[in-house]
Amino acid sequence: MKFGLFSHLPWPEGTSPSQVIHEATEQLCLAEELGYFSSWFAEHHFSRYGIGSSSLVVLSNLAAQTRTIRLGTAVLVPPLHHPVHLAEDTATLDVVSGGRLDIGFGRGTANYEYTGYNVDPGESQERFQETIRIVEGLWTTPDFDYEGKYFSVNQANLVPPPLQEPHPPIYIAATRTVETLEYVVSTGHPLICGVVLDHDDGIDLCNRFVQMSAERGDNIPISRIPFFRYLHVAETEEEARRVAEPAISWTMDMTDWRRSINRGSEVNQKLEDFRRTSSRTGPSYEYLAEKRAIIGTPEQCVAKIREFQEQGIEYFGCNFDFGGMPQDLVLRSMKLFAQEVMPHFQ
Repeated sequence: MKFGLFSHLPWPEGTSPSQVIHEATEQLCLAEELGYFSSWFAEHHFSRYGIGSSSLVVLSNLAAQTRTIRLGTAVLVPPLHHPVHLAEDTATLDVVSGGRLDIGFGRGTANYEYTGYNVDPGESQERFQETIRIVEGLWTTPDFDYEGKYFSVNQANLVPPPLQEPHPPIYIAATRTVETLEYVVSTGHPLICGVVLDHDDGIDLCNRFVQMSAERGDNIPISRIPFFRYLHVAETEEEARRVAEPAISWTMDMTDWRRSINRGSEVNQKLEDFRRTSSRTGPSYEYLAEKRAIIGTPEQCVAKIREFQEQGIEYFGCNFDFGGMPQDLVLRSMKLFAQEVMPHFQ
């Protein structure tokens, strides 16, 4: 079983962006030392929820400080990029990293991210598909030509080309939109399953993808799907809850807050003000710990991951760094997981 990391680079009040990036770098270097297979970073804009607005720049820095761990985007948001620039940046990063880049594409979540770029969210599906088509074409085709609804490309030759042939592995996210899932299947690339879905919904999505892929003749197995979960492991169940509960509460509250905003963003406001005035009732800690996260002792983590493995999951991603959890506790959890959970799946 392959184990990876995932982070959306959260920026809670009381921390600085430089601290967030420094700590993510420390986590990645430790992950390589501990034998994790990969580390994935999200793209978000205008929000404390995640400061990976230039995630490829972040990954370039991380590539320079590591040698073997694979580096992933989970996800890049193609409608917010010019496809030629995106193809150039990703190809260059693949070269810089020594061919360690994995590309996850997704449509994103917050409307205000589109609004900030002056992109109509109603165009997101078409822009999403067109941009990916152009990026993949530029990666693989000399004198590439394309005439689309939003972009035209005239005999472009990508310099440098990606190091991996024919191009970096592509994964595409889908959550609840049937049209997006159908598109993922049509590309012949694997699905990527994020932390926002409950366990059962995530497995159901993976199984639907596998069935549709088989019907199309690609037969991509569930074992090729990166499956991400919030995760915190500690010596005792009580300690794991004490650390994880405020962190996952911050994450869920930020998610609700972002969904309530269509213009501007929450970045210069205070979360406590939102909590006082909001009438929204999010899922309880007990629900999240059972349905969406893995929080507990090493034995409890092994048992839950074993359930996923029995469903066919063989690529498991851990979101250790969520909600502004103190760095020493994130690193402790990563070490404990590597020492007492991962060996059960070798």
